[in-house]
Amino acid sequence: MKKRSIVSLAGLAATVLVSSSAFAWLEKTGERDEALHLKPDHENGIEVYEVCAACHLTEGWGTKDGTFPQIAGQHQTVLVKQLADIREGNRDNPTMYPFAKPESIGGPQAMADVTLYIAKLPMNPDNGKGPWETGSPEWKKGQQLYKDNCVKCHGDNGEGMADKFYPKIQGQHYLYMLRQFEWIRDGKRRNANPDMVEQIKNFSNEDMKQVINYVSRIPVPKEDLAPSKDWTNPDYD
Repeated sequence: MKKRSIVSLAGLAATVLVSSSAFAWLEKTGERDEALHLKPDHENGIEVYEVCAACHLTEGWGTKDGTFPQIAGQHQTVLVKQLADIREGNRDNPTMYPFAKPESIGGPQAMADVTLYIAKLPMNPDNGKGPWETGSPEWKKGQQLYKDNCVKCHGDNGEGMADKFYPKIQGQHYLYMLRQFEWIRDGKRRNANPDMVEQIKNFSNEDMKQVINYVSRIPVPKEDLAPSKDWTNPDYD
């Protein structure tokens, strides 16, 4: 396979802390639905991902400080929806918007190509974790909050549901999830699922930190992880 270098452009902030059991929130569906029904081209996916790698890294792991999420291993459906929402103005992301536009990365075929490529990248075995260790009182409180409020959409282990556009949140960075949770709770995420907004509206800041701490420590299945935290993406050597 031909090796490629990274184009230094802003990235694809495509993963989110969001869930839904109703489809009214999926406002504009044309480009999204078209991309999800196209056969992806792996080689073109590598080329398109060069636009994303400067921020999300060639491995798709993002940054522990929460500036950029881990997108490696995310459901393709979720990646397509978030990308389409940004392109169509349903989700505010001024940093990413210029680079998500068709003239920057291409049309629905490019969306299909790059999102499947990202979905197949192995995940970071050392994602950013919250401050409370597994088994601590705060972790246990977060675990209970998760069971009571999050399992229905995000699953027992944060695996999400691809067919319903519910994102995988296992392995995501604590600080990124914390920011997204707060924005959803406080009405700052315009494309957030109304069901989730309603579910978490009464969470205190401490509740929020504890449940996200728990999520950040959910083990990711070994088969979904890179072999080590020092793994590098061979497509860009």
